[in-house]
Amino acid sequence: MDIRWVVFDYGEVISERTDALPELAELLGRPAADFERAYWAERDPYDRGCSHLDYWRAVGGRLGVAVDDDTAERLTEIDNRGWLTVDAESIRLIEELRAAGVRLALLSNAPAPFARAAERQPWTVSFEHLVFSGDLATAKPDPEIWAELVRRLDTRPERCLFLDDRQVNVDGAVAAGLHARRWRNAPDARPHLRDLGLLP
Repeated sequence: MDIRWVVFDYGEVISERTDALPELAELLGRPAADFERAYWAERDPYDRGCSHLDYWRAVGGRLGVAVDDDTAERLTEIDNRGWLTVDAESIRLIEELRAAGVRLALLSNAPAPFARAAERQPWTVSFEHLVFSGDLATAKPDPEIWAELVRRLDTRPERCLFLDDRQVNVDGAVAAGLHARRWRNAPDARPHLRDLGLLP
C-alpha cells in the first residue's frame, strides 16, 4: 500500500464535540433538546454552502423563532467558537505524522464561516491543504467531493488514507477508491499508521 497522503476529518476527529449548543439554545430561548434537533436537521444545507443567515432562519423556523441579521451573526460566532476546541491527543498524532514527513490534508463537512475561523488556528500549519464542503457546494459522502480532494492533492485516490468518525463517509471514500478507516481516537489510529509505515 503506497500511501502518500493522510486526510483527516475535523469534527470529533481533530476537534472535540461542540459545547456551544446550550448557549445557542438559550440565545433563541428554546429548550436545549429542541434546539439540538433543529440544529442538526438543518445542518446539511449549511455544510453545502447556504449562508449563515439562511441556516439560522431555517433553525429558527423549526423552533418558531424569528432570526434577524444581528442574531444570526451572534449565533454564528458562538457556533464557530464551540467547534474550535481541539483534542490534544489528535493534535499530538498529527504532529508526529508531520515530523515523520507524511503529507497531511483536511476534508471537513463544515460551513464557510467556520472554515474561515478554522484557517486561523495554529494546528493548521501541519496541513498542506484544508478542504471545506461549504466552499464547494458539495459534501461527504458525495462522489464529487472525493474527486475535488484528489484533484487538489494532485494524486491518485489509492494513495490517500482518509480518517473519519462517520461510517457513511468512510464508505464514500472507499467507493471513490481511497483507503479509509473509521476514527475512534488517536491511540486507536496510531498502531494502524505504524503498520502502514507512516509512523516509526
